[in-house]
Amino acid sequence: MASPAERYAAARRRTEDSKTELAQFADTVGFELDGFQLQACRALEAGRGVLVAAPTGAGKTVVGEFAAHLALRTGRKAFYTTPIKALSNQKYTELVERHGPGAVGLLTGDNSVNGEAPVVVMTTEVLRNMLYAGSSLLDGLGYVVMDEVHYLADRSRGAVWEEVIIHLPADVLVVSLSATVSNAEEFGAWLDTVRGDTEVVVSEHRPVPLWQHLAVGTRLYDLFTDPDGDPLEGDEGSLVPGAIVNPELVAMSRQQLRTDRLAGPGGRGRRRGQQRPGPGGSRPPGVGRPASRAQILDTLDAAGLLPAITFIFSRAGCDAAVEQCVAWGLRLTTPEEGRRIRAVAEERCAEIPSSDLAVLGYWEWLEGLERGLAAHHAGLLPVFKETVEHLFAAGLVKAVFATETLALGVNMPARSVVLERLVKWNGQTHVDVTPGEYTQLTGRAGRRGIDVEGHAVVLWSQQTDPEAVAGLASRRTFPLRSSFRPTYNMAVNLVEQVGRERARDILETSFAQFQADRAVVGQAQQIKNQQEALRGYQQAMTCHLGDFGEYFAIRQAITEREKDLSRSGAASRRSEARASVGNLSRGDVVKLPGGRRSTFGVVLDLVPGKGFDGPSPRILSQDRQVRTIDTDEFSGPVEPVTRVRIPKDFNWRSPQERRDLASSLRNALAEVGGGDVPRQRRTSTAAEDRELQALRERLRAHPCHGCSEREEHARWAVREEKLRRDTQGLQRKIEGRTGTIARTFDRVCDLLAELGYLSADGLSVTDEGRTLRRINAETDLLVAQCLRHGAWSGLSPADLAAAVSTLVHESRRDEGGRPDRIPRRAEAAIATTHRLWSDLTDREDHHKVPTTREPDPGLAWAVHRWASGHRLDEVLREADLAAGDFVRRCKQLVDLLDQVGAASTDPGVRSAARAGVDAVRRGVVAHTSLT
Repeated sequence: MASPAERYAAARRRTEDSKTELAQFADTVGFELDGFQLQACRALEAGRGVLVAAPTGAGKTVVGEFAAHLALRTGRKAFYTTPIKALSNQKYTELVERHGPGAVGLLTGDNSVNGEAPVVVMTTEVLRNMLYAGSSLLDGLGYVVMDEVHYLADRSRGAVWEEVIIHLPADVLVVSLSATVSNAEEFGAWLDTVRGDTEVVVSEHRPVPLWQHLAVGTRLYDLFTDPDGDPLEGDEGSLVPGAIVNPELVAMSRQQLRTDRLAGPGGRGRRRGQQRPGPGGSRPPGVGRPASRAQILDTLDAAGLLPAITFIFSRAGCDAAVEQCVAWGLRLTTPEEGRRIRAVAEERCAEIPSSDLAVLGYWEWLEGLERGLAAHHAGLLPVFKETVEHLFAAGLVKAVFATETLALGVNMPARSVVLERLVKWNGQTHVDVTPGEYTQLTGRAGRRGIDVEGHAVVLWSQQTDPEAVAGLASRRTFPLRSSFRPTYNMAVNLVEQVGRERARDILETSFAQFQADRAVVGQAQQIKNQQEALRGYQQAMTCHLGDFGEYFAIRQAITEREKDLSRSGAASRRSEARASVGNLSRGDVVKLPGGRRSTFGVVLDLVPGKGFDGPSPRILSQDRQVRTIDTDEFSGPVEPVTRVRIPKDFNWRSPQERRDLASSLRNALAEVGGGDVPRQRRTSTAAEDRELQALRERLRAHPCHGCSEREEHARWAVREEKLRRDTQGLQRKIEGRTGTIARTFDRVCDLLAELGYLSADGLSVTDEGRTLRRINAETDLLVAQCLRHGAWSGLSPADLAAAVSTLVHESRRDEGGRPDRIPRRAEAAIATTHRLWSDLTDREDHHKVPTTREPDPGLAWAVHRWASGHRLDEVLREADLAAGDFVRRCKQLVDLLDQVGAASTDPGVRSAARAGVDAVRRGVVAHTSLT
């Protein structure tokens, strides 16, 4: 029991606390603040910056809202920054509800509302541009909230977050809100260095417990159980002491592995009387046929686990999932909910011209919505996407099929999250989902104040390893790694504002350099330890018959020669594949690469490749999927096995026409016995290679070849050689990391001086450099070069829009290569743009700086048609683009055209750029909303 003195002291503290701004703020939020929120808010009120790292849905934004409260109470300003416009719009709406429209503003590329307000929500890039421009809006700024600050790890945009943190005035308090990262203390130490006193607040507690499941068929299994295999009670499964991976799932996985070995090549095959596995492959007892997407949702609905977000790492997969569920007859809404959904959708889409609704897929989208089903991905029209977000948050849409972009910002929590696969395409290859990505995706499950628990469901497949899934679920955090590097625009802005030497010093304070310097200490010690181990390995591999190092070098040379011959053979086969693909024609039926079972497809057309790449066939497969296959995927010549007649007006985007053609394909294959062609054995080049034969003779003649302990020595030699390579790599890293950012900055400045954007000595900015200061784009220097050399002079607004579109568009992997058409009057300008790019990349290579992305004319014809006033249905049909992609690219184009108009010194270009902005920003492109 507390003494009278202690009770008195506690009473005084409560009295003092009740007079604080935090106490007054806490009275308005409607719930009791958690410990980490109180700790962060107290630090902020005490005049310290804060870094808050906590799970998704834990309530980090409360700390940001307290910063806005402090600004309003103390007569200062607060800027609330977010990484994406949709999140800015969302946060603006929330703050307006709290403080009123007069106190809150919004600044994004699409909206400018009350920018002089004391609390302004904006995208991080807007604040970065304000800092470089010395905007008067910065006057009186007291607080900057950086929501989703872990975006600084983003390769394309992450540098912006570090620029803002470094360049903000010293008296501004920074509130950094991050997902749970494993190196929060390191990030906090850097913030402490560049921003002054910063308190690090880390919470790993989820306010809504998360339970993990595996769905096998239509049955849900707990991923974790107690040691007896019984269900757990209490908090989240992975955190309960003594929790183990469900033994039933482990047994299924092991049985699956055994079944696959028996059924696979080299296995003993099926026993007499054993049934052949179905399309899903071999299945062990207890694992039924895989459930359809509709069946999974039906199961979740029956278990009371909706609303749910199903993550599918494919836009087409998300759209197909909604189609499948509608075709299955799934309905998750009541008639009243369906009427409310239709009313909201019609109201929000009222500004879309009725003539555009069909081409936008409005009616199919609306049918899915009324059933409580929707897709959510970057290819969706923005107003469609915002409507889905609104209806899901209102509890009317019950199931959303989404790509991973939904997990990276928009506030759409659900009761359950479903992951169809734990492998995704990263733009170059298929990779496993990381623990950090798994945490980010499943973090959407469990709505605070609504759900008592959230649920993460992974669908079982032949490749599922329950213990691997448990590993992903148990490791909640991921390290934050800086992606910072100096850009051309950053360089001229810094040199103009503070001079080159001071700019160099500033960049040395980046988080990237901070991490590099910290790593060097540990790496130096690691090198020392490895050098001691090397001496031991060298002693162990000593042979009494001769120099074993020399003998091992011959063995290594043989291995390398064999690899070279193998690569040469593979290159020859790829060359044969490219040549044969070029001879394919529309209607040819070919065997598709990959997979255990032979699958075939019919060639729809040949998509031109980029650069020196040959064409790639666009193919409709037997399962009605259309995809473009890179020639490198074929392991040898591609020979047609038969032909199928394709109607002249065939539209591969039509599900019915795809279905009909796939049926014709199956009939054609049946006529030729399934299409399988016997493989031809290839002769080995190794047996005929003289260099390889000579090396093998040298090996046999070496004294050490006759040593009885030769293979034991060789094992030590392998270890020594691997460790020596690792040690050399560490030494190169240390040499490269010291002063990395400053060296890159010097190279960038040297290139800018060579091109005339900085003075010859690189110490001051020229008039051309001041033009570059006004261009904030990924291709900033190329834009400046085009303006400087008159590449876009004399163009009409539509032609200029087409030419500039080459610098914002980037074809997706499945969109193919070069376009069939380029606007005639813009053709010369686009060719000049490409020539300037080629010259620039040569210079970049010479100066050893990252090269600028190649211009992509894939959108030029569509943009020209749109800017010339053509209807949306015509433009999209000819562009072969998703509506959302087209609108997003057009908004990016409007932004860049606006910068071109402001930066150009050519009156004709300025006028065409401004007219081009108006020509592109019309119809669905002009539509914006605040959600």
